[in-house]
Amino acid sequence: MKQLILNADDFGMTRGVNEGIIRAHRDGILTSATLMANGPEFDDAVVRAKLNPGLGVGCHLVLVGGPAVGPKEKISSLADENGNLPESLGLFVARLTAGFIRTKAIEREMRAQIEKIRAAGIEPTHLDTHKHTHAHPKVMESLARVGKALGITRVRKPMENLRDSWQSTRDANSSHTLELLAAAAARTVTPWFQAIVRNYGLLTPNNFLGLAMTGSLGPAALRRMIDTLPDGSSEIMLHPGICDDDLAKSGSRLQMHRHTEMSALLDPAVKSAVVERDIRLITYRELN
Repeated sequence: MKQLILNADDFGMTRGVNEGIIRAHRDGILTSATLMANGPEFDDAVVRAKLNPGLGVGCHLVLVGGPAVGPKEKISSLADENGNLPESLGLFVARLTAGFIRTKAIEREMRAQIEKIRAAGIEPTHLDTHKHTHAHPKVMESLARVGKALGITRVRKPMENLRDSWQSTRDANSSHTLELLAAAAARTVTPWFQAIVRNYGLLTPNNFLGLAMTGSLGPAALRRMIDTLPDGSSEIMLHPGICDDDLAKSGSRLQMHRHTEMSALLDPAVKSAVVERDIRLITYRELN
């Protein structure tokens, strides 16, 4: 049996992103989204999520970019004096690897973000991270401890099979060299990731797809991915949305790309492919 979670990252980033996610769920095949507790439009996303209870909503833990949610005096090795998280993934990884960021600070920030979502009346279905920071073993260990303590045991496995990555990108019109390198880099920590998952009794889908095609999963590419979906449970990561003024000002590198991916989730041929391949669409709630 093939089970598929189609997850939208960045819920709460802007109203346009929120609207695109809800449209892709309501009128398309999107089943899941992950909510940014520090997102500028967090409150708007919460309202929309409650109006669409069929959408599984997890926590998109953010350790890079934007304001921290936890009290800055308790996470001083992670956030700066203004309470802001590291600006870039490279800076975060360098500081973490050098020992300047304490894992205790990471855990406090993760806990604060999850508790904010729960306080808003949403029980997270699962955990993943912005910019896949939990591919780093120290972050994954922190995530596992916090998730286990708070009773959230379903987690994204951010490692994409390199064969799947190559098949996804080889017919694409745009270059995906950086995304392929990111997929290859994530694969190198697979043994550590799997060991942590086992040690903490966590649950992940069998397969993960979408990293190598980040921002470029148009209708044809998504159809091709669904046609070649491996057996078992899979997650396809997407970033649907509507490119509004707030998104243009946000600094996100994914702009009109989000409309491309929203269109794919709404495409009738893509919907038909799911039916033709006898794929069961699920959320992380149904993952067992």
